[in-house]
Amino acid sequence: MGANFSALFIIDCLSSVSSSSSSSSPSPSLGDLPEGCVASIIGYLDPPEICKLAKLNRAFRGASRADFVWESKLPPNYQVLVDKIIPSVPENLGKRDIYSSLCRANTLDGGTKKVWLDKSTGGVCMAISSKGLHITGIDDRRYWNHIPTDESRFCSIAYLQQIWWLEVDGEVEFPFPPGSYSVFFRLQLGLASKRFGRRIINSENIHGWDIKPVRFQLWASDGQYATSQCTLNEPGKWFYYHMGDFNVESSNSLTKIKLSMTQIDCTHTKGGLCLDSVAIYPKRVNSALVLMGSSKEFQNKIERCPLTPRFTIISDCYNVCLIYADELQHPCVNGVLVFEAMATFIGRVPILSVIAVFGAATTTSRSCNLVVYKIHSQALS
Repeated sequence: MGANFSALFIIDCLSSVSSSSSSSSPSPSLGDLPEGCVASIIGYLDPPEICKLAKLNRAFRGASRADFVWESKLPPNYQVLVDKIIPSVPENLGKRDIYSSLCRANTLDGGTKKVWLDKSTGGVCMAISSKGLHITGIDDRRYWNHIPTDESRFCSIAYLQQIWWLEVDGEVEFPFPPGSYSVFFRLQLGLASKRFGRRIINSENIHGWDIKPVRFQLWASDGQYATSQCTLNEPGKWFYYHMGDFNVESSNSLTKIKLSMTQIDCTHTKGGLCLDSVAIYPKRVNSALVLMGSSKEFQNKIERCPLTPRFTIISDCYNVCLIYADELQHPCVNGVLVFEAMATFIGRVPILSVIAVFGAATTTSRSCNLVVYKIHSQALS
């Protein structure tokens, strides 16, 4: 319904403008937009959306390669990250290619750590394998074993058969960009295997986790501290157990964090635990994580773009069209076409009606202040 509503307004806008203009003038299209105008508009979008719009036509494809578009998506200390995690980088590498290289899982410290950028937000993510952690008793096969598996990004996990004293420590020093980060342990009760193509869970050795909870602790170099505890349950599923959060204020220095997971009650043994890795994610990243042991506020947090910020983006894009008005035959109609293409191609259905109302009002009344007032009132209602 939103798409039809928007299309009707687009037809009305085009017909009203074409009737007032000479019949010999060609109708505007997306190909008539200057690359600079398109680049300024798509700079407001997320990287995956920019890549989708690059498939639209030649103008959008050229605009999507502009360095200033991708530099705004990179972390502020991206040059430090490039020097640290990418061994050899060509001198004339564009910002888009740098972003693409950083989004790959780059290995550090002999393959025990992997670092990458989240493709949607540009936030730095890190994973530390079980071999990069200090595990008490890991060298004694009566307690722990390293088992190869395709269920880990490191192709190996640490499996606990039985132990009295569970203690896992880790440490990392890295130039994290400014922001808030969350730290998780990726754990599973029971050992998974495949039989005739089906996933089978061996739960024979699972014991001792329902008596007392496991304690997680996190320390940061600037004195930050977080702790949490959780009872491990639900065998056969990988869960991200939330340890805590830490904040980074400056990107000019290394951030050092220490972490631990303990269950040191020696009145009983525990076993049947798979330890995959420690994960560090920016808090704003919407990862499809199965969370356990974290607060309801963290688990229920879904960052959706509300209507008012979307309206702000549309208003800013319209102002960009006005800047390039001398180069456009019908700037308002071209602006509406850009917004329509963005909404239809990317699939942002909730903003289709706002786009249509905005385009129709600007084309008919040409009174920007009145339009801003009306749409902003609808956004707040």
